[in-house]
Amino acid sequence: MYVPTSAWTWAFVAVAFIQAAVVLGFEAYVFAVFQGELRPDGDHQQYERTIPTFLTLYIFGFIYQLFLVYDALRLKNTIQIIGLCMYNMLLLIYAAVQMDQIRSAVLFLNLFGDISLDVWAKTRPFLVAIPCVLALGTTLMSIVAWKLYDEFAWTIYKHISADLRMKRRYLTFQIYITLLKFDFFFFLGFTIQFVVIVVNTKDPEFGLTIAAIPISVAILIMAAVWTRRESRAGMTIIIFLYFAAMAYFLFKLVRMYHGPKVAQFLPVRRNLTTFAVITVILIVLTIVNAIMCTLNFNKGLKPHIATRKLESDDEKAYMTEMPNLAHGPAPSRMTID
Repeated sequence: MYVPTSAWTWAFVAVAFIQAAVVLGFEAYVFAVFQGELRPDGDHQQYERTIPTFLTLYIFGFIYQLFLVYDALRLKNTIQIIGLCMYNMLLLIYAAVQMDQIRSAVLFLNLFGDISLDVWAKTRPFLVAIPCVLALGTTLMSIVAWKLYDEFAWTIYKHISADLRMKRRYLTFQIYITLLKFDFFFFLGFTIQFVVIVVNTKDPEFGLTIAAIPISVAILIMAAVWTRRESRAGMTIIIFLYFAAMAYFLFKLVRMYHGPKVAQFLPVRRNLTTFAVITVILIVLTIVNAIMCTLNFNKGLKPHIATRKLESDDEKAYMTEMPNLAHGPAPSRMTID
């Protein structure tokens, strides 16, 4: 099991963990105040589900972020570490959007006597603090990421081929795999929010939304498998499914602004729109990188990324860095230089 070994790796873990604990604590307080003041027999469930939607997403988002932090440090993956800083920034944008959405929900419910305006006064300081904490966390993570880039530079240099073209192919592969990891959160995060918002469980759309969760996971897993195996047929299917996924998210986005169910999504439309736009942008980037990876098939990259037995814990830490195959295949055991 990997354990951070330097001050900067521990610092990265500490920033991510403390940030997650503080933000989730604030969200839990907002949820408790909102639910405690809410009239139990209200008739506006779409607005009443605003806070549970945000809390559900943040719990999932920060737990997943901690997993990605551990994964990036274990693999010494600088691309993923940079991606985590951008991920944190996106959570910051989402936090800024949620403040306005919760205010609108409280004002609307107050018109019908379902909740007191005191809720907004009690929760506003915490809702303002959440983006501030995330902004500070993003800044600190970026500083530590810069230090980690220097710290991991020797590892990357030592375990990468001298061939510049091969370096570029491997970089494309690493970016693609990192995008898949972030796609997982945004695909599932968007779907989870829809599940929370849809009140009528007998609605066919509810079942289709639930079914989208395992399908999304399967697509992302097979995308990684077929890329490593350099399967052109498999990648052709995956790219087609990416376009289908993009059409699905665009359909959901349009549905929030047009059609008979506009009122159902109104309470959380802004944050869902933000999430949908980010997801579509990620899908476009993923499609571009998938095509670039496919074009790199059968050009000598496969031996560099093929799974091999690692004998030592130190070598396991470098398993995602590209070994130097300039003088033939890498030995199955570590050798002393």
